[in-house]
Amino acid sequence: MNIFRFQNPEMLYFWVLIPVLVLLFWYAEKRKKQALQKFGDWNVIIRLMPNLSKTRPIFKFAFIMLALFFLILALSQPQFGSKLREVKRQGVEIMIALDVSNSMLSEDITPNRLSASKRAISKLVDKLRNDKIGLIVFAGDAYVQVPITTDYRATKMFLKTITTNVVPKQGTNIASAIELAAKSFTAEEGKTKAIIIITDGEDHEQKAIEAAKLAKEQAIRVYTIGMGGTKPMPIPMEEGSNEFKKDMNGSIVMSKLNEQILKQIALESDGVYVRANNSNAGLDLIFDEIDALDKMELESSIFDDYEDRFQYLLAIVLFILVFDFFILERKNKLTKNINLFD
Repeated sequence: MNIFRFQNPEMLYFWVLIPVLVLLFWYAEKRKKQALQKFGDWNVIIRLMPNLSKTRPIFKFAFIMLALFFLILALSQPQFGSKLREVKRQGVEIMIALDVSNSMLSEDITPNRLSASKRAISKLVDKLRNDKIGLIVFAGDAYVQVPITTDYRATKMFLKTITTNVVPKQGTNIASAIELAAKSFTAEEGKTKAIIIITDGEDHEQKAIEAAKLAKEQAIRVYTIGMGGTKPMPIPMEEGSNEFKKDMNGSIVMSKLNEQILKQIALESDGVYVRANNSNAGLDLIFDEIDALDKMELESSIFDDYEDRFQYLLAIVLFILVFDFFILERKNKLTKNINLFD
């Protein structure tokens, strides 16, 4: 089985030069024709220049553009991986469930609860080496944002796009986040699995406690991080706004951290609860706890023995340029009766 890739995919952006050059060529040819028409009727001028070819310059230019196309393709260094190799690492599987409800915009943690959470997750990802990580967002419902993976760069990329608008239904349904996270791990038994819930805990139902108990039965530990303070804070209408959400009576809606439920979730699943503050979002402590757990063998498949294939493309470029070299822009005695291009 082979897999194809580009070593330098950024070079493909230079393909945008081709349509630009085509437009410039068309404009230059148009200006040239307009300049010649100033000397008289175009049909008369053509008869006065019997060796002038209208199509040869176009064909020559087309060959140059074709050569440029293959040259850019060659510079991107296409490669084929011809060998699939199983890589075994020692690590754990971690699913992070991030609360994106509106209350996470409260600013009792700088700059707000959600931004501080995203920053902490990004730093955690930077620490990972052999572990697998996945990302879930939740409010009234829960959704997988990043499936369990070792692609840390993709995880950070998707993390940047998370806002309170990614989940249409508002609320703080911690139970659905735990249940979805538990289903998102790989199916093999005996693997060390952990769920990290990052939320302000404004879930007043007992379903989250039951979900944590079920997770424990599946040998999954649930860790919780409380974002915010116990002092009620207003909820901005949007990030950075000075306007705050109001209830039906016109009173400003206030939000505060519900530590009790987060402590219970962690307790029921042999996890740990940490309360975040401005200097520490709590992920470092929890990561140290997870890192101390028994590591398991994580397998992933990668292709290696990649072989370059740009040489064939350069050969095509050379052939096109040589062929183009022998095409004259003007007719001559040897080729004037050959209508290959006219």
